[in-house]
Amino acid sequence: MQAKKPAGRNASALKYDILTALGTFALSQPKAKQRLVLRIMTLVTARYNWTRNELAVGQREIARLWSVDERTVKREMAKLRAMGWLVVKRQGVRGRVSEYGLDMERIYEDTREVWSSVGPDFEHRMSGIDAPPENVVPLRPGQIAPAPDLSQGDEWSLAKAVLHREDPAIYTAWIDALARGDRAGGRLTLTAPSRFHANYVLSHLKPRLLAACRDVDAQISDIVVTS
Repeated sequence: MQAKKPAGRNASALKYDILTALGTFALSQPKAKQRLVLRIMTLVTARYNWTRNELAVGQREIARLWSVDERTVKREMAKLRAMGWLVVKRQGVRGRVSEYGLDMERIYEDTREVWSSVGPDFEHRMSGIDAPPENVVPLRPGQIAPAPDLSQGDEWSLAKAVLHREDPAIYTAWIDALARGDRAGGRLTLTAPSRFHANYVLSHLKPRLLAACRDVDAQISDIVVTS
C-alpha cells in the first residue's frame, strides 16, 4: 500500500488521522513502547514539517521537550530509526543538526492492526478505500447537488446528509441518485438508476456508504445496491 501524504485540501484531516493511528497504537502496547510512541508524537506535533517531511531538531531541544537527558534522546531516536519510523535524510555535522524524515509507509503498516479499533470509517480512510477515483471529474460549485431533505428522518436520508457534508462532489456524482429500498434487519437496500451506477458504487464507495449509515444507525451491517 502506498501511504497517503498529508498534502492538499485534506491535509489537516490526514494529519489528525496519522496522529490518531499513532496514539491508538501506543495505547495497545506495553508501557515502554507507549512512552516511545508518545515521545515521537510530541516531537512530530511540535517540530515536524509535514510539507517537507523534515524533522531537524537538536538533541538538547528534544531533551527539554521530553524532560529527559541527551543520552536518553540518543537511545530513543536510535530505537525509532531501528523501527523504520525515522529515516536519516542528512547526517548532522559540526554546527548543523541531523535531519530526519518519517517513513509513512512503515508507520501505516505498523499501526494498521489498530485502525479498526477507531472505527470502520477511520479504517476505510486510512486504507485509501474512500479516496475519490481518479477518473471522477471535479464539479463546479454550481453543479453541486443540494443537501438532502431530512424531513423523512429515515436512516438513509441522515446518512446522505453526512456524505454530502464530507464530499459534495462525490455525493453529487454518485450518491444523490441512490434511493432507499428495503430494510431487512441490518441490511439496507439502495436502488441506483442503472446497473453501471450500482456496480460503480459497490466497487468504489460501499465502505464509505456503510460507514455513514453506521454513524446514524449502528444496527446497519451491510448495504446492497441494485438497479
